[in-house]
This record gives sequence, structure tokens and C-alpha cells, in this order.
Amino acid sequence: MDLFEYGSRAGSADEPLAFRMRPRSLDEFVGQEEIVGPGRLLRRAIEADRLSSLIFYGPPGTGKTSLAYVIAGHTGAEFVSLNAVTAGVAELRQVIEAARERRKFTGRKTIVLIDEIHRFNRAQQDALLPAVEAGVITLIGATTENPFFSVNSPLLSRAMLCRLRPLRREELRTVLMRAIADPERGLGGIRLEIAPEALEHWIDVAAGDARRALNALELAALTTPPDPDGVVRITLEVAEDSIQQRVLQYDRQGDNHYDTISAYIKSLRGSDPDAAIHYLVRMLEAGEDPLFIARRLMIQAAEDVGNADPQALVVAVAASLAVERVGLPEGAIPLAQATAYVACAPKSNASYVALARAQEDVRQGKVGPVPVHLRDANYPGAARLGHGKGYLYPHDFPGHFVVQQYLPDLLAGRRYYEPTENGYEAEIGRRLAAWRQAASTGVPRPSGEMGGPWGSAKNDQQQ
Repeated sequence: MDLFEYGSRAGSADEPLAFRMRPRSLDEFVGQEEIVGPGRLLRRAIEADRLSSLIFYGPPGTGKTSLAYVIAGHTGAEFVSLNAVTAGVAELRQVIEAARERRKFTGRKTIVLIDEIHRFNRAQQDALLPAVEAGVITLIGATTENPFFSVNSPLLSRAMLCRLRPLRREELRTVLMRAIADPERGLGGIRLEIAPEALEHWIDVAAGDARRALNALELAALTTPPDPDGVVRITLEVAEDSIQQRVLQYDRQGDNHYDTISAYIKSLRGSDPDAAIHYLVRMLEAGEDPLFIARRLMIQAAEDVGNADPQALVVAVAASLAVERVGLPEGAIPLAQATAYVACAPKSNASYVALARAQEDVRQGKVGPVPVHLRDANYPGAARLGHGKGYLYPHDFPGHFVVQQYLPDLLAGRRYYEPTENGYEAEIGRRLAAWRQAASTGVPRPSGEMGGPWGSAKNDQQQ
């Protein structure tokens, strides 16, 4: 059969190769041995037709819907397939009512596949809950989004969660070679000659997505004219044309958003500018708000670099202003500059830790009154209350430093900020150590006492 005879086969023009090549049994299913391999719980449940409700979660093209249809082939239950994009509450209720009648009069179970279940709103998901809980239906939900974000907790608690991973390279190769060789459902009726580098390119760019790889194979096979010998030759150039730039899977409200920004933050913290810029580009290419990225960058400059390089926060703030004023695509340049700077800067979270320690004390009620000599003395009557009396003005003393108590009595001596030895913070640490040593050996002047070994105060009322 030549290329054109293949294209005219009944039904072949309407059904994509990826649809036709869906596995018909567990033995044909490729990948996901962790959940459907021999002896695994889900496989045993499928083979015994003893399924509980399931949520299949994973990237596109990893077999979620295919596995649901494999289950349909193994079960004696009625199998109903819905897509959350088009199905509404009314249709759901009809399916549930039919399932209730079927169970009542025939005893036969109903399995309901809801593809893209994350598209259902809360009311639609709530409509499923009583039927799932009562066993009227066995639910199989398929989603590319993290179900802990997109599926109601009560519904999720009544289902077994199965996470599907992207297919490995050898698994993708198996899927492609099977489609090339299959004369009934695949491309076996075409005389194909595929360059090894073309096959590897599809595997590389598909990135674990079997549907994407199969779509590229089909497009290349059906759009490349045969040579004089009747052979369709797929070169690397043809393969590249058939699988253009991958559309990034990224939902600004879903787990891809959170996972990618998390990887970006951790790459900055881990001093890996290459990884940080990679995740920066992934977010920008997927349409993430650049000002969201800029805000996270400013936070990391303060949290993870801190005083080890105070300039990092300045660079991050400047990048944020530049992005706001310039916009994309040029705004990506200052974001990349600041990303590289923050990633390569010496690191210290001492300020962040100090904040957390102080917050813990305050939230536990460890506050105490402000020392009298530090209180506001600039209003009428403050002097009669003794506010500000005994305050020592540091600029009147050598080195612009004088020992006196600043923390409330309840927290006297408490330390929150402990500088590291990294970058500029090492200098801050040496300076602070000298002040703390002076404070530990000196005798702070009691509130209200004038003069003392450090000289006289410039003005007890000075703020």
C-alpha cells in the first residue's frame, strides 16, 4: 500500500495516529511500570475488575486517558467517557441517574471517565461527590494539573491518586517503532525510511510526551512525498519541520507555575546561575508575568544574599524598575542580569533568620515595655513621665558608639542577628562582635543616671 492508498483508508483520515495507537490491553501499555507493572496494586485491581475511584495525574501524553480506556476493555462495568471542557452539571446528573438505575435493576457497575477534571468548577465536582461516596459510580479523573490544587479535597480523599511520569527515551522509542511497524493501526502500510537522527530528534523534543512524538511522526509521513522508488524518506530536516517548538506546559494558577518558580528560587539560593536563567526563560516563554518574577528576585536578594552582598537587593530592585518601564521582550535582559548577579553573590540568610526569631518572640508575647530612656520625649508632658531621661546620644562618643540597653528588660541580651563569614557580612560581623564585646564587659548606665564613664549625654531628650 502506498502513501495515498493509506490516506484513503476508511476512518484513517479522521483518527489521528496517536488515537489509533492507543493500547488495547495492559500488555500493550508502555511505561508507568511503577503503577501498572506486573504485581502492582493498580494492575491487580484492573485485572480483577475491583477498581476504586482513581485520579490520574501527569503531563500530557503520558497515558492517563489511554490507561482509562485499557480499564474500559478489562471491566464488565458500563464505561462512560466525559470531557470536563464540554460536560456540564446537567449531563453529569443524567449519567449519575442512569448509573443508579443500572445498578438498581441489573446490578451492573458504572465507571465514569472525566478527562481534564481540573476544568470542572467546585459546583460540578460537588455534584460528583454523593455518587462517588455511595458507590453509584466509580470515578476515573484525568488531569494535567496538581489535583491538590484543582480537585476538591473531599473528592480527592475518596479516590486513589496515581501520578504518571513523562515517558523515558526508550519508552518513546518503543511507541514510535510500534506505530511505524503496525500495518493495521499504524504506518506499516507505508514504505518508510527514517534516519536514526530524525527518530532521536522526535524523542528529544517530545520530552516524554508520546502523543507529541506520534503526531510528529504522522505529519512527517503523510506530508513527505515518496521518492521514485516509492519510499518515504524522513530526514532530520523533515523531522525538525514536523515537530516545531514545544508549547510549554504552564498554568499560571497551577502546579507548573509553583514548581517552576520554586526551582528558580532554589537555583538562586544554590548559586547556580545557569539553572536560574533556564527557569527564568521557561517562565517568560510560557507567558509568566515578568513583574511577578521580579518581585521574587527582590525577595531572594534580601532573604538569601542579604548583607553578604547588599548590592544584590539594589540590582534586583533596579531590574524590577527596568522591566516595569521597558516591558518585554527587552525587559528580559535586566531580569537575566539580576538573576545572574543574585545567583553568583555570596549568600547569607542571617537577616531572614533574625526576622524569624524576633517574630517568634513577639508572637509568643515576649515583648515587655520599651525602656524609659528610649521612649518618645517630644510631646508636652513627656519629661514629667521621665521619657528619654538617661538616653545616651551615640554620636557624642568615640566611634559613635556607647553601651546602653535597647531591648526591653524581658529580652535583654537576646540575639537575633548572627552575621555569617560570607562576603561583606564578615566585616559587619567583626564590627558587631566588637560592639557586643563592649556591651558584655561595660556597665550600661541605669536609666535616669547622668554622666558616667562615657561622658555626658548631649541631650537626654534627643531622639
